[in-house]
Amino acid sequence: MLRQLQELGSHALDIYNYLLAGMDPRIKDYPLMESPVSMTAILLVYLFFIMYVGPRIMANRKPFQLKEAMIVYNFLLVALSVYIVYEFLMSGWATTYTWRCDAIDTSNSPQALRMVSVAWLFWFSKIIELMDTIFFVLRKKHGQITFLHIFHHSFMPWTWWWGVNFAPGGMGSFHAMVNSSVHVIMYFYYGLSAAGPRFQKFLWWKKYMTAIQLTQFVLVSLHATQYYFMDSCDYQFPTIIHLVWMYGTFFFILFSNFWVQAYVKGKRLPKQDTKEQNGAVAYANGKHQENGKVHENGKLYENGSSNGIHHAATNGSTQYENGRAHNGKMKKA
Repeated sequence: MLRQLQELGSHALDIYNYLLAGMDPRIKDYPLMESPVSMTAILLVYLFFIMYVGPRIMANRKPFQLKEAMIVYNFLLVALSVYIVYEFLMSGWATTYTWRCDAIDTSNSPQALRMVSVAWLFWFSKIIELMDTIFFVLRKKHGQITFLHIFHHSFMPWTWWWGVNFAPGGMGSFHAMVNSSVHVIMYFYYGLSAAGPRFQKFLWWKKYMTAIQLTQFVLVSLHATQYYFMDSCDYQFPTIIHLVWMYGTFFFILFSNFWVQAYVKGKRLPKQDTKEQNGAVAYANGKHQENGKVHENGKLYENGSSNGIHHAATNGSTQYENGRAHNGKMKKA
């Protein structure tokens, strides 16, 4: 048994060394590109924090607001995504690429090195975007930390690390350019959303964000699909095309399910558990709210609430002194 484990470990090490030997030498000097160990460690720490450490640290704490930090973070990612899209266009997609079978330029020409640089920058932006989930944890928005969110934020940077190391450019980089284009819109939305209620009127297009992401996966899958109908294609890493096609199709299914659950079945729409009664709003949790005040259990609360019994107010309002009713009875206003 021990000998078999040793042989298995030896074979795994041989495969690992073989993979490292095949990496593009132009990318090795970039940060975190020497081996997958550091990148994998970052992702494991990320998963450990958001799934175990973070929720326990925040369990007995009030959620952080982080409004200013989130506004700066989101709009910086908008700027970064715009720059990445521009660099992808200028390093091939708007200059020499045919948008069909485009091989990787393995030379050291300025344009080829520019593609290598933006491919690395795209991967590194995925590491920065891990902060999305960190913000959710610190703000105790646990409902936002779904399987789809975690899988997307951990799987994407791990796979793209290998993609950047073996195939920086060519037709396999199409989905990176499209993804960055979508992130320009997505983080612009997040930035406005974080800015506060006064900007909510500009966010009527929220549900179309998922539609934009679905369109992204359709475009990515269609672009990869054409490879299977070509008589010949000199793209050097067909495995990347297969993975990109599976990536686009798989995430299309996941995001389609999210769309159905959120907007067809309405499971993520705001829940209104209220009833209109004579100009006042009666809440199902035993509280009576009126004109910004809550009447409950013989007491009057302003901008607050307390667990108790629902008392109806006569003529739409009830008068109290020092928050208590005289003799336990309500006086008419």
